[in-house]
Amino acid sequence: MSPKYKRVILKLSGEALAGENGFGIDGNTVSAIAKQVKELHELGIEVAIVVGGGNFWRGRTGEGMDRTTADYMGMLATVINALALQDALEGMDVLTRVQTAIEMRQIAEPYIRRKAVRHLEKARVVIFASGTGNPYFSTDTTAALRAAEIEAEVILLAKKVDGVYDSDPNINKDAKKFDELSYIDVLNKGLGVMDSTATSLCMDNKIPILVFGLNEPENIKKVILGEKIGTCVK
Repeated sequence: MSPKYKRVILKLSGEALAGENGFGIDGNTVSAIAKQVKELHELGIEVAIVVGGGNFWRGRTGEGMDRTTADYMGMLATVINALALQDALEGMDVLTRVQTAIEMRQIAEPYIRRKAVRHLEKARVVIFASGTGNPYFSTDTTAALRAAEIEAEVILLAKKVDGVYDSDPNINKDAKKFDELSYIDVLNKGLGVMDSTATSLCMDNKIPILVFGLNEPENIKKVILGEKIGTCVK
């Protein structure tokens, strides 16, 4: 089977990097993700990654804290994850660049759209860190924004659950899984795919979102090859 897409954004939650620990970075999990990214890279797919920071810090955990300060702390958490992922990929001989929306030149490049596109064209994996660089915007919104900017064909939303359900499948064993949804369905039903800002941005720019579970080692590759797993929002 040949790949269905040429340029993709892979959105990884911070929690996905924590593995079973629920906090911090699990080396085996990061290596397994890097291995899947390498397989996409070897198929000739241009891969950009947006990573969250929830394995270290979530804005809402800063109760009583100024929201802007809490959000900036979350942005710094995403940089830690991006560097861990970069290290794992380069250990597998995959050329990788980290670009941050907040300048920190000693450890990463500042985000420059043209430079990011050039890296992708030169077969380098690009990891976008520190969100949009602005408080009040999630890393989901970053994924939607960067996908529009670099003209990615799809957002691959890798989660701990294997798709979108009408209720939390971990709590309700009768939760119904959706195979396909429209952006409007996601917004109207308040389904926790992405936040409303990110979903609206994808809708406006006609960027499909494929939601699938990271629990199976080959899932990222299966999605790219067009297998029907998870939930498609379009």
